[in-house]
Amino acid sequence: MKGLLTVNGGSSSLKCALFDIRARGPVCLYRFKLANILGDARFQVSRADGQRLLSEPLALDTVARDDRHQACLQAVIDWLQGEHPEATLVAIGHRVVHGGEKYHQPLRVDEAQLADLSAFNPLAPLHQPYNLKLIDACHKLAPQLPQVASFDTMFHVGQPAIERLYALPREMAEQGIHRYGFHGLSYEFIMRRLKELDLLAARTVVCHLGAGASMCAMRNGRSQASSMGFSAVDGLPMGTRTGNIDPGVLLYLQRHYHMDVDALEKLIYKESGWYGVSGISGDMLELHRADHPHAEQAIEMFCYRAALEIGRLSAALQGLDQVVFTGGVGENDADVRRRILQRCEWLGVRLDDDANLAGTLRISQPESAVQVLVVPTDEEAMIALHTLECLG
Repeated sequence: MKGLLTVNGGSSSLKCALFDIRARGPVCLYRFKLANILGDARFQVSRADGQRLLSEPLALDTVARDDRHQACLQAVIDWLQGEHPEATLVAIGHRVVHGGEKYHQPLRVDEAQLADLSAFNPLAPLHQPYNLKLIDACHKLAPQLPQVASFDTMFHVGQPAIERLYALPREMAEQGIHRYGFHGLSYEFIMRRLKELDLLAARTVVCHLGAGASMCAMRNGRSQASSMGFSAVDGLPMGTRTGNIDPGVLLYLQRHYHMDVDALEKLIYKESGWYGVSGISGDMLELHRADHPHAEQAIEMFCYRAALEIGRLSAALQGLDQVVFTGGVGENDADVRRRILQRCEWLGVRLDDDANLAGTLRISQPESAVQVLVVPTDEEAMIALHTLECLG
């Protein structure tokens, strides 16, 4: 078997998947999840159908923090070699959050390009440094294998200039300070899936909802506008990220709370969002279980802001034909979907409550002016496709 490994990492977690390369395209065989790798790490392995094969602690106590991503990758490779000694890896595909102005296509990465991509670390501090650390780790573990980066910003290239520009001096925009949009691998997968199902509408808003959340307005499958902007902290309130915030608040915090740049970055990326409002958790499932007014307020705020964003994106499209929910929360949380869609009835949305609770493909009523779908995303499959396309 010839295999392709995909790598999708954050600051304290790692997701990988193994694909068998076949004539009809890559087929996922296994998914790997390594959680809390800077603390009490846990290693999980599942088949593509979700059947759990392994769930156990991963001893990293003696491994330096800077080396733990590489140790996690080694654990994945060791498991593969133990279970499938006949398998041969031919390439590794990586999710890289930010490609800036320069990178609009999947890229085979070498050491020089790693240094180039590190310039975008301040734009996505929770992801970009670790994405690049994982590419470097793969170079060390398997120097003979090609490494291909697929960028979360790629899908949004080509948005209208009026959407991408900020009202800043023009020379700043020319230096790259403008809206980029993220979660592009997820949106591209959804667009391709809708085409496969013959369900791609002219004016679609896709809601990628999870601890990292965003929305994208698509016209005939092309990105027209996105809730995220210059960085992945913009837009909707998320698990620990603020989402939209008046920049005057940040100036106020600097002047009156004497917060420096590092303190502000920690606040807006790690201490806010659902976690900050609730004081309980940045996990939506835990908020539902909490039965506390602050948890309820965090959920309600998220759903309110999501409904507002659907309105803004509908204006960008000059109408709305379809809403698609995806991501961990979007695919699995019927209550969140209901709360959002009830605020969108003015657009002609009519929710089928039974279908919503069941999580079927179509959760809108037949007479709804706006079709509403639930479509699971698969960023790893998109990374695998891009990697094969890049390598020919």
